[in-house]
Amino acid sequence: MLAPVGMAMALIVTAASIYSFSPRQVPPLQETRIPVDRMQLTTIERSKAGIVMAGELGAILVSSDEGQHWQKATISQDRQALITRIIFADATRGLALGHEGWILRTEDGGLTWQEAHFDTDNGEPMMSARQLPSGDWLAVGAFGRVLRSTDDGRTWQADSLPELTDWHLNDIASSADGQQWMIVGEAGTALSSSDGGQNWQLIEPFYNGSLYGAAHLGGKRWVTYGMRGNVFFSADGGASWQQAQVPAPISIYGHAVLPDGELLLVGQGGIVLSSKDGGTKLDIVRREGRASLTDVVVATDGRWLLSSDGGLQVRPPLPPPRPRTTELPDERRPHHHPDGRPRRRHGPHADQVAQAAWPVLPPAHARPGLFRAEHPPRPRLQQADPAQARVHGGVPRAFRHVLGRQPHPRQRRMEGRRRHL
Repeated sequence: MLAPVGMAMALIVTAASIYSFSPRQVPPLQETRIPVDRMQLTTIERSKAGIVMAGELGAILVSSDEGQHWQKATISQDRQALITRIIFADATRGLALGHEGWILRTEDGGLTWQEAHFDTDNGEPMMSARQLPSGDWLAVGAFGRVLRSTDDGRTWQADSLPELTDWHLNDIASSADGQQWMIVGEAGTALSSSDGGQNWQLIEPFYNGSLYGAAHLGGKRWVTYGMRGNVFFSADGGASWQQAQVPAPISIYGHAVLPDGELLLVGQGGIVLSSKDGGTKLDIVRREGRASLTDVVVATDGRWLLSSDGGLQVRPPLPPPRPRTTELPDERRPHHHPDGRPRRRHGPHADQVAQAAWPVLPPAHARPGLFRAEHPPRPRLQQADPAQARVHGGVPRAFRHVLGRQPHPRQRRMEGRRRHL
């Protein structure tokens, strides 16, 4: 009896061993996906290689298909430091700035990066940089730090600006021709240059809070933005400033100027502001989520790619604006008073009703057969005969007001409402 059982167990073990070591097809592994929708991203720009963005732990990502797929760029020395800004001087040459004084440079549009500067002792972050018309690179950062490079960003030396304190410097901006320049920073710090960055002048403070960026809108038109929805514009190259109308008191961290001259500002609360009048007045064009937006790029198909502290935000194109018209559907046309005047309407179409040119009808007395003429007068209620009423057992309730015994039911309701009030 035990022999057959032992043989069966041996066969089972042998079959299991053969199956475990037999070749089998391995299912394909899922493609490794970079979680761009959950990363802290601080900057996004366009280059010859495509769209380049960067942020946490020194990560630099490149997309060659307008943000559909992303790949990591090659970095010579990974410092795991937060990258604060990416700037391109042209389609291929650019810099990446970060904490610990970290500066990277690229010559292929952002696919590969070489380390040019890093501070092992001083951890001050670099915030912005630009290439001047002279060919020098100028970089600014926290506590008024200024660095200059005279060899296309390969090496850097400490520099200074006139009348500068230890306030943070957040952004460098220039005009399209490279002649007008602006540096903005903490405590309303602003410097301007009208000779290609060779000489700088301190602008008289017009705001006592932090300014995070500046944008040139053509001519001598400048716009600066910063904390709590404070946006200022200047029409004389920065000599005088006026505050813009902003509908939301949010801090604004980045901007983009579209080919048609429209200015986009992004900031807290997933809000995107737009101005088409040179920064005089801004309107909210998008409000989605609660992430703080840091930068924006518009793809070729119209989609908006927004970097934020909650990852990459992709938004569809804005729908075209509806043409304004005073025509209303028939069911929304206002009724008229008997004298032909349109009744007052309330709601979203009230202003259109007031401006619509409705035909003025003649007064009611000039239109025969209207209102009372169309409806014959109702016969007045005849007084009940008390004698006949007694025959039928008293006066009916509906006719007691006729005999003066009690008020009309409508009068009773009105008196009850007065007593209630």
